[in-house]
Amino acid sequence: MIKKILVSQPKPSSEKSPYFDIAERFGVEMVFRPFIKVEQLSAKEFRAQKVSILDYTAVVFTSRHAIDHFFTLAKELRVSIPEDMKYFCVTETIALYIQKYVQYRKRKVFFGSTGRVDDLLPAMVKHKTENYLVPMSDVHNDSLTQLLDSKKLQHKECVMYKTVSNDFTQEEIDNFDYDMLVFFSPSGIESLTKNFPNFQQGNIAIATFGPATAKAVQDAGLRLDLEAPTEKYPSMTGALQHYLLMQDDE
Repeated sequence: MIKKILVSQPKPSSEKSPYFDIAERFGVEMVFRPFIKVEQLSAKEFRAQKVSILDYTAVVFTSRHAIDHFFTLAKELRVSIPEDMKYFCVTETIALYIQKYVQYRKRKVFFGSTGRVDDLLPAMVKHKTENYLVPMSDVHNDSLTQLLDSKKLQHKECVMYKTVSNDFTQEEIDNFDYDMLVFFSPSGIESLTKNFPNFQQGNIAIATFGPATAKAVQDAGLRLDLEAPTEKYPSMTGALQHYLLMQDDE
């Protein structure tokens, strides 16, 4: 019986989160505790990539983390970002976040509607003379690079931040009494095995979002009990609700 679930993400800021609905409906306790955290590269680490920000006329942002680390690093490097720099963001929410650092002008900020880079490509192709810089995490694949190459866009990917284990305290380790763990990235699985080297899964259910995370669970020799997204359940909360319903019926 699942009564206590650990979700490896920050606690939702909105009380309307589906996680809280699930907790109330099924009488389960939801604990939000990220297994990983994002850290900025030092100026020295960034310089080692031999990337000059001012060589580029546009920046592609896939997350708010990327925006934070781009502008913070630029400040540390004493680089003054030109007024005419263009910004291409995968969602409007991310685009609006730029206001934290620069004056928002529609003529230089572009965004997609689905959160996928594919949806942003038409706007980028319209500005195909731009030289694009893409700030990334140290954990990434080549899919974005391949997409931009396919449209013959000038671009350069650079690492500006890294994903590291968000280590558990001894008290957290001693009180690790969850019935289910929910993961969203392979790095989360790495953090689990680092913090709990003698982890015995037993009856603890493991849920994952995304194929890479599912593979990481299997590669670690653990049992995968719930995998999302699926065609029927595109969100983790939808898949989780269905799983708990099935458990109740048993």
